Amino acid sequence: MAESHVGCTFCDVVSGKITSVIIFEDEDCLGFLDNRPLFPGHSLLVPKKHFETLVDLPDKLITSLFSATKLLTAAVQNGCHAEGSFVAINNKVSQSVPHLHIHIVPRRKGDGLKGFFWPRFPYKSEDDKQAIAQAIRDEVTRLAVTVGKKQATAE
Repeated sequence: MAESHVGCTFCDVVSGKITSVIIFEDEDCLGFLDNRPLFPGHSLLVPKKHFETLVDLPDKLITSLFSATKLLTAAVQNGCHAEGSFVAINNKVSQSVPHLHIHIVPRRKGDGLKGFFWPRFPYKSEDDKQAIAQAIRDEVTRLAVTVGKKQATAE
């Protein structure tokens, strides 16, 4: 079982040592707004336990991590009124923090992202950042309830 690593920025976010705008949390994962967003709503999802890359993630956590990714992707798209999303994991190369994390970026046609040379679009204000975070949180709640209803119906 991996524990948090001293000096790991994302372990510090998970533990609360570093303040971040949290948009999702369950037993295994934590989602928060990227502090250097490609676009407002750009979110990161991390396992709460420290694993450096996807390859290091135990099989027993794959379903949990990717179920949370699916939910948060829909919440980001809906909460940001995006046409789609870009979902990515860097493993070592281009991994700015050596803790497994999934980028979930809201996308729109003609948004300017081309290849991997992307401009950054910071939030207009702290209020704008908080409003986007709340919209995503609201979608997480709405979608989690919807998924729960579908599961109850299937049983």
